[in-house]
Amino acid sequence: MTTSTIAATSGLPKSRYTVLGCIVALILLIAAPWFVYPVFVMKLMCYALFAAAFNLVMGYAGLLSLGHAAFLGIGAYLTGYAIKAWGVDPLLGIGFSVIVAALIGSVMGALAIRRKGIEFAMITLALSQVISFIAHQAPFTGGEDGLQGIARGYLLGLVNLRDPIAIYAFVLVLFILGMFVVWRTINSPFGHILLAIREQEDRAVSLGYTVSRYKLTVFIISAMLAALAGAMKVLVFQNASLDDVSFHLSGLVVLMALLGGIGTFFGPLIGAGIVVALESVLATSDLPTPVLTGTVFVLCVLLFRRGVVGEMAEYVRKRTSDTTGEAESGISGQEKLFHEPILTL
Repeated sequence: MTTSTIAATSGLPKSRYTVLGCIVALILLIAAPWFVYPVFVMKLMCYALFAAAFNLVMGYAGLLSLGHAAFLGIGAYLTGYAIKAWGVDPLLGIGFSVIVAALIGSVMGALAIRRKGIEFAMITLALSQVISFIAHQAPFTGGEDGLQGIARGYLLGLVNLRDPIAIYAFVLVLFILGMFVVWRTINSPFGHILLAIREQEDRAVSLGYTVSRYKLTVFIISAMLAALAGAMKVLVFQNASLDDVSFHLSGLVVLMALLGGIGTFFGPLIGAGIVVALESVLATSDLPTPVLTGTVFVLCVLLFRRGVVGEMAEYVRKRTSDTTGEAESGISGQEKLFHEPILTL
């Protein structure tokens, strides 16, 4: 199994489609505040980055983390506390929370990555509950009330983040930077090796790769991106609560990735959009949100195993292969006679 073979068959987005999709997405995000409630779009970007961070671990390393909300909560609580209690610049608060998330992620990852499957999932769940307990009991988190009234302040002492356009632009820039890290990770030799480990771990070991090191590295990168998503969220909503470290949120990000397509670049973004839109619609109705969310999860697992993006990619692949097959097998007799001179020119 070579790196080039993995890249060709892994489901990584083709470069031209990726570039086109990124351009379209960027145009839509820039234009969105004039057509959609800006807070909704910013919330979507926060959860999309969170889902993309989770997808790095699940989709490309094959590790199911059931405690990823812990890292989003770390980003939210520490950024909010640093801004509110210490009065630091928002960028410093974000940097502080991302670094702490990397340190905690390295500890959690070191404890969990030597296990596989359900054992890995249970370890991450247990460790995330420790973070949730700390968020509930630590005096600086505000307990059940959480952190409230977090001022956005001035970015680098110059840009007033209280301005709706300024905060939207800042969140958009952070989102783009985070997604660039995701894209660069999965489209690098490191990302190709992750796919090799996911598909045939024993063979990767036999080729001399230190599997645990690669798993730990991607787990730390994912933790940092999840913390960045939490930092973005706290700047948007100006509060951090126990919901940010809850198991419900850890399960929700699994749903986002599954809906959009595990192991695809745009899948988690699409999945996050569906979930956030569904929550917004259900918030104004009397329908039971958890029941409907669970129903969507079950239907996705049963009917759309590849997710929205995965199913679309499979459909295009089949159509392309069918067309190619028809072109190769459908030329016979007189048609072949007329085609041959042209093909040999």
